[in-house]
Amino acid sequence: MPGDCILLRMINAAIQRERSVLVLVDYQQRLMPAIHQAPALLIEAQCLADVAALLSVPVVGTEQNPKGLGPNVEALRQRCIATLDKMHFDACADGLLELLRDRHPLGLPEIVLAGCEAHVCLMQTGLGLLRAGHPVWVVAPACGSRSATDHALAMQRLQAAGALIVSTEMVIFEWLRGCEHAQFKPVLQRLKQRDVERAAQAAPR
Repeated sequence: MPGDCILLRMINAAIQRERSVLVLVDYQQRLMPAIHQAPALLIEAQCLADVAALLSVPVVGTEQNPKGLGPNVEALRQRCIATLDKMHFDACADGLLELLRDRHPLGLPEIVLAGCEAHVCLMQTGLGLLRAGHPVWVVAPACGSRSATDHALAMQRLQAAGALIVSTEMVIFEWLRGCEHAQFKPVLQRLKQRDVERAAQAAPR
């Protein structure tokens, strides 16, 4: 089946930087205080977005009912080249597929996906992207739900549907491919900054 072929190619291949788009789903100001371990996942999402910029990977965001939930946190919103307002939980139903085609008009881009809530908008958007034929990698440490259980179940559901579950560094080092990339040192510096931010966030208050 076509979906099985896509999954087999994904399992056996690195994420292709030239074909990637980073999609950041609904990191919204009024939602984030309720998200389990929100500060930690925001650190991961910001790192991903910064490395994407260093490597010329487009970054797009989505916002669910922004009149009700407010815009995305500014630190992420300013890192996106475009932000899609939506009312459906699946952003594909509100124009995400068309936005992605604008970024890669010659073919289906590979989607690196992260966001909130993992078991609602993030998952439904991931499923919509898979149905449309996009390879999808979900960055688990940059995804969040109000409960850890819902996050875990969302990752299981997405994996069963054909997405691959990855870490922040898996994505970044597959984008780089090797240490001779011109942005290797700046990327390493950004990862070191992330590690400092992680340590500060985890330190006892």
